[in-house]
Amino acid sequence: MSLPFYVSPEQQMLDRAEFARKGIARGRAVVVLRYADGIAMVAENHSTTLNKVAEIYDRIGFAAVGRYNEFETLRIAGIRHADLRGYSYDRRDVTGRSLAGAYSQLLGGAFASAGEKPYEVELIVAELGEEPSGDVLYRIGYDGVITDEQHLAVIGGDAERIADVVRGGFDAGASLHDAVALAGNALRSEQLEVAVLERGTQRRRTFRRVGTDEVSRG
Repeated sequence: MSLPFYVSPEQQMLDRAEFARKGIARGRAVVVLRYADGIAMVAENHSTTLNKVAEIYDRIGFAAVGRYNEFETLRIAGIRHADLRGYSYDRRDVTGRSLAGAYSQLLGGAFASAGEKPYEVELIVAELGEEPSGDVLYRIGYDGVITDEQHLAVIGGDAERIADVVRGGFDAGASLHDAVALAGNALRSEQLEVAVLERGTQRRRTFRRVGTDEVSRG
């Protein structure tokens, strides 16, 4: 009787990480960055119906790259998590930190489980503060690792180069037009999906999709 082929646990994790990274690298990137009036989410997206940025709750946005069916499932799960927490306690108890933690557990659990395929996704959870100092950005990797980003976050293919370009021109006091132009130049694309978490509107829900006409007007 032949013995099963042995693969060390370390090699298994390396192989799973490589599998997930390859899937994510094929995805077109997303840039999330602060600007004068809030947080802008800018994605290279050739589709007009399959969104990569979305609203989760009143002041919380979601951005993703990778396999669409996987991150769409995660988006819906995030909405349900937020709705349940807000209904059971208080709307103010729904925070970007709690949502990022829930995503971290889900992605990390799948990555560590030998019986499951790791998710081929990366996520950003953005929360708009009452004041600019309260804005938070969390980047969650395919393995569940959370990174707390201060001013901007980039996920997807060629993320390091894109992040370097955006950091080089970043200005927290920039207009929406300038912030989107910076992200678009870094993405090297004119086919952009743009949304914002917008401060100072007096609306409970701060998420708003932005059309190309508005961006081009400056």
